[in-house]
Amino acid sequence: MKFTVGLQYTNEPFLENILANRDRIAEVYFSWGDFPNGRSNQLNHAHFTPWELQQRQMAVLQRMSDAGIGLNLLFNANCYGADSQSRAFFNKVGQTVDFITENYGLKSVTTTSPLIAKFVKDNFEGIEVRASVNMEIGTIQGMDYLAQYFDGYYMKRELNRDLSAVEKLSAWCKDHGKKLHMLANSGCLNHCSAHNFHDNLVAHEDQIAKMDNAYNFTGICKEYLRSEEHYISLIEDTNFIRPEDIHKYEPYFETVKLATRIHRNPGVVLNSYLRGRYSGNILEILEPAHNIYPYVVENGEPLRLIKLEESIYADQ
Repeated sequence: MKFTVGLQYTNEPFLENILANRDRIAEVYFSWGDFPNGRSNQLNHAHFTPWELQQRQMAVLQRMSDAGIGLNLLFNANCYGADSQSRAFFNKVGQTVDFITENYGLKSVTTTSPLIAKFVKDNFEGIEVRASVNMEIGTIQGMDYLAQYFDGYYMKRELNRDLSAVEKLSAWCKDHGKKLHMLANSGCLNHCSAHNFHDNLVAHEDQIAKMDNAYNFTGICKEYLRSEEHYISLIEDTNFIRPEDIHKYEPYFETVKLATRIHRNPGVVLNSYLRGRYSGNILEILEPAHNIYPYVVENGEPLRLIKLEESIYADQ
């Protein structure tokens, strides 16, 4: 099994880890500049200016490209607002794809926008275009509707543990010359009714940060998990795949995506899936990595929700 991992430009040990395991890493994925995307603005950092971060990004992309690792560019914001159909926006998309392709060699684009997908396919031969997991595509109909725009699809998270559904989607993709992709370590709760709202906020976070906001929204899952009676949802209502089970998906996926762009310890995530095992609190390798201390979800078969003895942490 090979993996696709998200870049962190200022985390040198993680970058070295990626390069050391280049034979198991098919691609790295990243957003560019000030384009809205499915995570926070990658050019915002407490210790670096946006220009320094852009320089670091370009240097890292060069290192990855030189190592033979594919590059996957993200246009995966849930909303582009007034720019969604504008000529100026698509000029910017085209200039960005052209620049990265010419300088570093772009393998693929992942997007939530059928229009961006159409634009890339119409103008950049040889670049694979994928439907983002944020589109929540989980049916053959859903893939077929967009077949003219996309070469592959990130499958809806909620289907991760339903191997019969995975097999059907994979068979359709193979029959129609498409590829099926999966995100393995999402910490999102299944069927989150506020997921799209949250993704919209993330897409516009730069504008929102400048406003006099009446409320702060950090995700319904965090509010829901403030109650101990809901902790069991982290076993029953999640979709992550244990590193020990990732081998079961090899017949269906060429690569599996790992969420590492904002994880506090992305090296642990990557190494766990490379080894196919993880010992400890499984929540720590998810994104988001929920903290319900003193409870943990102990990795094993089956997963177990346990409460740590306070004495273990008495001196910490």
